[in-house]
Amino acid sequence: MTPELIIILTLVCVVAYTFEIVFGLAGTIIMVTVMSYVIDPQTLVVYSALPQILVATIGLYRTPSHLDVKTLGTMMIYASLGAVAGLWLFYYFSADVFRVLLASAITIFGLYLVIAPGRLRLTPMLRRSLDTVSGVSQGLFGISGPIAMTRLLATFDHKTAIRNHALAFFLSMNLFRVAGYLINGTFTAEIQVAMLWSAPVLAVGLWFANHLHFKVNEQWFRSVVAWAILAGGISMLLT
Repeated sequence: MTPELIIILTLVCVVAYTFEIVFGLAGTIIMVTVMSYVIDPQTLVVYSALPQILVATIGLYRTPSHLDVKTLGTMMIYASLGAVAGLWLFYYFSADVFRVLLASAITIFGLYLVIAPGRLRLTPMLRRSLDTVSGVSQGLFGISGPIAMTRLLATFDHKTAIRNHALAFFLSMNLFRVAGYLINGTFTAEIQVAMLWSAPVLAVGLWFANHLHFKVNEQWFRSVVAWAILAGGISMLLT
């Protein structure tokens, strides 16, 4: 990866993950969609662990909020089981079929949230299924935002609670993913160099971008998240 490419990647990440720190999702979808034309998508998925951890850490640190430990813990239990499967698929299987299925599911949820913006009614089985699939998606694609946010939109009323539970969930899942990458030696020298040079710029940019979340009203927040979920599913289907 050339220095020029690292600069471009960093600038794209600043924009993409500013959106994520404000709305709680879609940073990686935006980054991979834009940069996959010049960088291998699998490399981008591994690299995305850095900005995702920065987003979650900065967002949680700078936004005091109560977290429902029971809800978050339940999500993590089922998502962790899914993440093990996702990481296994990441290393040993083609992701094409799962990608189409995941993109289709995200698109359906997005359509539902756009057309019927009321809260999705979660049954215990649907709740556990969403948590598990979000873990599989995180391990396989480094993306779980659309599925996790669909679940959280149906669980909490306030935008900051929704976003902060999403960030806490993503932080845990990305640390889980990083552990898997370290065990398997996935962080190549190229990825490490890109992370080293882009981390300071991303940290500063996201630190100041966090305050934009408080400028967004509740109705607009839910509308943008719903459309982002739909756009994420469609973009995955197209790419």
